[in-house]
Amino acid sequence: MDDPRYQDMIDFLKELGTEEIPHSDKPFLAHLISVYKDLQRWGCHLDICRAGMFHSIYGTEKFRHFSIPLDQRPRVQALIGERAELLAFWNCFMDREAWDTIFVKQTGERKLVNRETGEVYPMSQDEFDDLTTLHVCDWLEQVPRSQEWDYRREAYRGMANHSGGIAVEEYERVFKLETAGHDA
Repeated sequence: MDDPRYQDMIDFLKELGTEEIPHSDKPFLAHLISVYKDLQRWGCHLDICRAGMFHSIYGTEKFRHFSIPLDQRPRVQALIGERAELLAFWNCFMDREAWDTIFVKQTGERKLVNRETGEVYPMSQDEFDDLTTLHVCDWLEQVPRSQEWDYRREAYRGMANHSGGIAVEEYERVFKLETAGHDA
């Protein structure tokens, strides 16, 4: 699937200097592109892929080396679409402990807690499913480089199981690399 905005997104991210920002032993831009392409390979629709390209544009709880100000949200929305930007925004501002609890304790809740404001965002099933897929894909793309195998592991397993299909296959493929590393 060709994305007519692909080069515009890359150009925007380059303008921000993302090629110079380190992220999990590769440039930040390379990580963003990899997440986008992985989501494409997973068969995700355009909104999720674009959200993947911008999944940490405002910084995240863990990744604080780069962020653009929130007053730039309209510019990002115009570039990638409102739904994709909302998914990216949620990914950036999620309180990860609250998010993880949904999967570890199987609460059935469909909400996100903003880690900075405490605001709670109710989500539709589609929004919840899409953000779950985006979030687990992002981690699976970087965990082999970061070697943080146990970081939120139970929650990520729950997210992969929730997304099903290729997310479970990729989770299992990636985490087999941990064992391979120990055998070396």
